[in-house]
Formats: sequence, C-alpha cells, structure tokens
Amino acid sequence: MQQTIPIKKRTFLDAQWRKLVMMNFKVDPEVLKPYLPFETELDLWNDTCYISLVGFMFQETRMLKMKIPFHVNFEEINLRFYVKYKDTEGYRRGVVFIKEIVPMPSLTLVANAFYSENYETLTTSHAWLEDADSLTVKYGWKKDGRWNVMRTTSEKEPVDIVEGSEEEFITEHFWGYTKIKDNVSAEYEVQHPRWQVYPVKDYGLRVNFEKTYGPDFAFMQNLKPVSVFLAEGSEIVVKQGRKIKAEALEV
Repeated sequence: MQQTIPIKKRTFLDAQWRKLVMMNFKVDPEVLKPYLPFETELDLWNDTCYISLVGFMFQETRMLKMKIPFHVNFEEINLRFYVKYKDTEGYRRGVVFIKEIVPMPSLTLVANAFYSENYETLTTSHAWLEDADSLTVKYGWKKDGRWNVMRTTSEKEPVDIVEGSEEEFITEHFWGYTKIKDNVSAEYEVQHPRWQVYPVKDYGLRVNFEKTYGPDFAFMQNLKPVSVFLAEGSEIVVKQGRKIKAEALEV
C-alpha cells in the first residue's frame, strides 16, 4: 500500500513557456521501466511508448512570486517520458524527466534540491527567425566542447490542437513525477491552458545522446522522431509538490 503526504499547494514558480520544439521518439517500454517513479506506470498513446526531446524558452520567470536577477529568461532542454498515477479521483497524467539542461548553476541547485530532479548546467543558446513564409526555431547546448542542436521550420501561424490527437497527448500531461527512492516519489502540478501548434515543414537534429544522457540512451543516436511539433506555449504555474511513499508495515 502507499500513502500520500500532502503539502499546502502554494505557487512555487510562475513563468511563460514559449516556442516549444518537441521531438517524439518511439521506444521499447523496457528501456524506461528502471526510471519509473514509485506508484506510476507508463502512459501509452495508441499502444506506443514515447520519449520526447523538448527545447523551449522560460520567460518572465518568478520563484515564489519574485523575479531573480539574471534568472528571468533562459533556455531549457529536457528529455522526458510519459506516465500516469492512480489517485483516489482517477488517473493523473504526468511526465518524468531523464535530464533537464539549463544555463545557470543556481537553477540546477534549486531544482535538484527542492524537486529531486536531474538538472545539469550547460551553455545553451536559441534562435527564433522569421522570413516571408516560415518560422525557424533552434535550441542548442554545449556538451564536452561540442554543440548539440534541434531545429524546426514551420508555418508562421499556429493552429488549434485536435482533440484526441498525438499533439494533445504529448502536450497535455499536467503533473511531474520524480523517482526519489524505490518506494518514494515526488509529485507536483503544472497548470497551463490548452496550447496551439505550428505546422512543421522541416526539422533538423544533431545530438550526441550518449554523452548528453548516458549509455542507457545511446540507442537513440540511430532513431528518427516519429513526430515533431512546435507549440506556442503560454503562461504556466508550477505548484509546490508532495511526496508519495510506501505505507509502513504495522506490527
């Protein structure tokens, strides 16, 4: 059995997430099972297990309602997969991060300490470029002296996400779960409205997955995304979390 330890859900962080490049790969579920947090299970879409490489911008970021100088606008790149957790009111659909890359060590320190996430501090960059009929969005990070880059070229006008679509599945997981121990998970809520996506015409990807994410993900070097999205994003709110842990046996 398991019990949850509630914590008052005040807002921990609010910001805007903008121009989210989302590259989605089909993987064997066995690869991800060692990373599953306690009491969660893999969330599949049309019997497909997804892992996503996501790059985006944090803008107008506030922690505990305060803007921290030099920590307001910055890039994040993460590798994540999708899970669900059975709460008393039904399933909550969430994400688990293999790693989140940000450019400032203080962000890594806070995220790892307060949320037990696997953040890494690396040099990052981004570019948003428009021409007469296209929008190009790029995100990059430098690992071991070499740049890794992900890019989309899309239409300039976003469209609504279709109900029941792959885009809806990927973008609408509103909970984060972290494996703390084999019998302890962390859970937090992310709130945002329904997003729009830009129809993608072309993409580029140059990533050393083994160096960035370790030997367990070296196999991704030879994978091609099954889908690529560019989401506009929105204002978001991250709520302070709670722990989910095994109930102690009583004598």
